[in-house]
Amino acid sequence: MASKRRSVPGIRHYDGPAGGWGALKATAIAVRTQMDTLDAPATLLRTNQPDGFDCPGCAWPDKEHKSTFQFCENGAKAVTWEATSKRVTPEFLAANTVTALRAKSDFELEGYGRLTHPLVYHRETDTLRPVSWEQAFSRIGEILRELPPDAVEFYTSGRASNEAAYLFQLFARELGTNNFPDCSNMCHEATSTGLPRSIGIGKGTVSLDDFDKTELVISIGHNPGTNHPRMMGTLHELARRGVPIIVFNPLRERALERFADPQSVVEMATLGSTDIASTYFQVKAGGDAAALKGIAKHLLEREDAVGNTLDREFIAQHTLNFEDFADDIRATSWTSIEQESGLPRASLEQVAQAYAKSRATIITYGMGITQHNKGTANVRLIADLLLLRGNIGKPGAGICPLRGHSNVQGNRTIGITEKPSPAFLSRLEAVFGFTPPSRHGHDAVMATQAMIAGESKALICLGGNFAVAMPDHLQAFPAMQKLDLSVHVATKLNRTHLLVGNETYIFPCLGRTELDMQRTGRQSITVEDSMSMVHASSGKLKPASPDLLSEPAIVAGMALATLPTTKIDWADLVGDYDRIRDLIEKTIPGFTDYNARIRIPGGFRMPLPPTERIWPTPEGKAVFSVFPGVDENRKGEGDDILRLVTLRSHDQYNTTIYALDDRYRGVFGRRDILFMNEEDMAQRGLEHGDRVDITTALPDSTLRLTDITVVAYNIAQGTVGAYYPEANVLVPLTYLDKESGTPSYKSVPVQITLRSKEIKTR
Repeated sequence: MASKRRSVPGIRHYDGPAGGWGALKATAIAVRTQMDTLDAPATLLRTNQPDGFDCPGCAWPDKEHKSTFQFCENGAKAVTWEATSKRVTPEFLAANTVTALRAKSDFELEGYGRLTHPLVYHRETDTLRPVSWEQAFSRIGEILRELPPDAVEFYTSGRASNEAAYLFQLFARELGTNNFPDCSNMCHEATSTGLPRSIGIGKGTVSLDDFDKTELVISIGHNPGTNHPRMMGTLHELARRGVPIIVFNPLRERALERFADPQSVVEMATLGSTDIASTYFQVKAGGDAAALKGIAKHLLEREDAVGNTLDREFIAQHTLNFEDFADDIRATSWTSIEQESGLPRASLEQVAQAYAKSRATIITYGMGITQHNKGTANVRLIADLLLLRGNIGKPGAGICPLRGHSNVQGNRTIGITEKPSPAFLSRLEAVFGFTPPSRHGHDAVMATQAMIAGESKALICLGGNFAVAMPDHLQAFPAMQKLDLSVHVATKLNRTHLLVGNETYIFPCLGRTELDMQRTGRQSITVEDSMSMVHASSGKLKPASPDLLSEPAIVAGMALATLPTTKIDWADLVGDYDRIRDLIEKTIPGFTDYNARIRIPGGFRMPLPPTERIWPTPEGKAVFSVFPGVDENRKGEGDDILRLVTLRSHDQYNTTIYALDDRYRGVFGRRDILFMNEEDMAQRGLEHGDRVDITTALPDSTLRLTDITVVAYNIAQGTVGAYYPEANVLVPLTYLDKESGTPSYKSVPVQITLRSKEIKTR
């Protein structure tokens, strides 16, 4: 921070690299405060190992699940957070009312530790009380049988296993609904919607081996040091062997600047680090499409001038709609591109030239691309850019969406979708003998809107912190409290659990790290990572309580109590998870020899036809898109409007907050922060440390976040940043990508007001 700035409590400059000794210190603190220090080393060493458990954190893959330990600070935090020795006991709950607990932060609630007993809300005492599994299942079944199936919402977190999620979708579909709001709807639904239109599948096309062969990586809209930290090892390797890594991101993120690998003896001993980004471009929030079109525009200009820039043979043989795409790019002016992206033409031409030089390019992207009201179109533009030079379906090249939760992609693969295909439903009917519903169900936003309207009466959550993760808490929170029934399968308390409806149950489940013993012995579950590798996971720790059940057992218990004429042998499936996988194999393509292949260390890869240049689109080819213009989102906005991006702190994973620090951004012990560009501050008469209110600048919006501290930060001009989920109150439910339903967490127009007086633009 500049020396002339006034001191602000909890804000101080952090000059260290990402990783390094700071990461080891943070891990040591997490272990000391959460786990028995004798258990911790053995538990951490089993993370992502052949006979161990899959990290409950991010979805970045590991090289063949080999027996070498790869340190990851946030992965270690995720493990210790789950394997904590702290417990939420019936005595604790009897002494703390739900109203009092609801006033706590998510950090405080999860910090109390693991749930130990199935719980029911007791309205007379305003407390959560133990209840038997049998009594709880029976009552849930009674309520669900009285409701129309489409009045029930089935929410799935990305931490749920393939086996649990498959049973969950069977339960819902035998009940009669396709209402499947899930965490994908809030993050990568734009990928699941856009990529099938472009290349035929809603998944990435690269593997870790491709990173060994690539000549260029373009990184757009993600912060790997916090949100997919195992990726840092891969980026570190690339940087050290001289592969250019070009970054587009509104904020200067430390992990994309400098990283010290804790596995590197030299870097740790010398306090050294490795520069990650070869070039860093601070694109304005919402300006990604303009930047992508600028790169494509220079490629077309270069092709027209000197040729040998585009892969004409690939375009002719494997794609459609190129001319329409090219016409739109040519018609988009450099003036609009520069104004909307916040980047000069020369910078975008520099990227285009590096891309033209590379024989194999990977583009990685995160929610900085998808969480916009043009998120689907953004994703398709990335695919377009790769198609221009044939960078899909060859070694070292491809598209790499960076998923968050460890199995968010697997949940979608095995049937968690509100828009099931006729072929999938037909296979379910053939195998199980019931006719599943074919009408489209609710995604996350639609489910919330249905609860607000009083049309949905019940919510069953397989993990997650649904209401807190959603936008517009002023509407979402009261809607949850009007439900006839809410059920939450979880390991720890969170604020959504405490938005109690007429009847609310909280079911404690086994964690990823814990031993799951069923009728046939120790069980393994499976997950699918960001690169479509499916592998087994099996915990060994003693369960946090003898009263815990596994997620599959809880789902089966509810299903048996709800469906009196069920055609599924739920108890048999829970007794042996191999039986669940046999059914997945029968109903979902790509799982041939499922049980045999997951017993091989590293598992197997799901089919990805575009890697072989086979395009399962209706047209049988990859399809270029057209993104008309670049500046429609800002039309009619005044000069005082800024664009808000919501951010995760480094001590956070989605809504799980491990501590109140954000080390790399220099924030310690607090989260009431608004990161601002110093020029934007000066134009509004603001100073570092001022307290402000933030108001959503959309028609008819009254959404406001109050009493936030301004922190001067290296962020793109016109862009401000605040922490998620606190800033979700500023995101209207209706401000979303209409193609995918993804809320626009990353580009909300806002106005900033100094506490007690209006700030005028100079």
